[in-house]
Amino acid sequence: MNSRKFAIIALFTVQLLYGLNYTFAKLIINDGFIQPFGLTLLRVGGATILFWFFGLFFKKEKIDPKDYFIFFLGAVFGVGLNMLLFLKGLELTTPIHASVIVTITPIIILVLSSFFLSEKITKLKVAGVFLGFCGGILLTILGKSTRIGDNVILGNTFIFLNAIAFSIYIIIIKKLTAKYHPFTFIKWLFLFGFFLVLPFGYTETTEIEWHSFTPYVWFSFLFVVIGATFATYVLNPLALRSLKASTVGVFIYLQPVIAGVFAIVMGVDVVSPVKLMAMLLIFSGVYLVTKRPKVLA
Repeated sequence: MNSRKFAIIALFTVQLLYGLNYTFAKLIINDGFIQPFGLTLLRVGGATILFWFFGLFFKKEKIDPKDYFIFFLGAVFGVGLNMLLFLKGLELTTPIHASVIVTITPIIILVLSSFFLSEKITKLKVAGVFLGFCGGILLTILGKSTRIGDNVILGNTFIFLNAIAFSIYIIIIKKLTAKYHPFTFIKWLFLFGFFLVLPFGYTETTEIEWHSFTPYVWFSFLFVVIGATFATYVLNPLALRSLKASTVGVFIYLQPVIAGVFAIVMGVDVVSPVKLMAMLLIFSGVYLVTKRPKVLA
């Protein structure tokens, strides 16, 4: 199997894991088993242990001392802000809302790339950014949840900020993927990230009543730590070694489809005209942003 095919399979697997994660994480949080910051700490802590353990089986690479600061920045945006905002936002909104808003990520990546990677911004991309923005605003203002106690506007805002943090993370690690094996820098990202989220999640972690966990809750918890964290953070950098950051972003389109179908099947979310309209606007915007201009003969 060539590297590109492997990268594409890896990206699809990442979106599948993320898509299922919305429902599993939502169940853990909203059924009162673990609060969002506590789940973030356990998620990061568990993945950190796995990364350092499996890192022992890979050849040790010499790290350029100046890259440790880049590792730290990656941890701030890709682990700390990304995960704290995501799980707190998911607590307050619905799986479909969250997964649709996350599809704005490719737009954000390309906008940031224009500033940090000097990529050209075209009129088509500007139109795409506008459509995607309109979709996000529509979903945030008019979107509703069937759960009493949800705060959709605040939750969607947190998810949007999470998408910005994750986009910055993708740009930061792009150069690292060409320089190091993923285990070399991701284990440091998560070690730094663990200490970043520790002050936020420590108290909530001590309040967990582990004896109340059912087998399904245990499965959901392990899925969040192993599947949606450890596996995805390994596969994403491996894909980035063979594909452009914008291409990696495009695969995020799969998330609302997977998340929506699974959430509806599990009975934790429903489809509405507002959600469909917002999804159409965001997908149209992302399509325009990522569309390659025609080359004249």
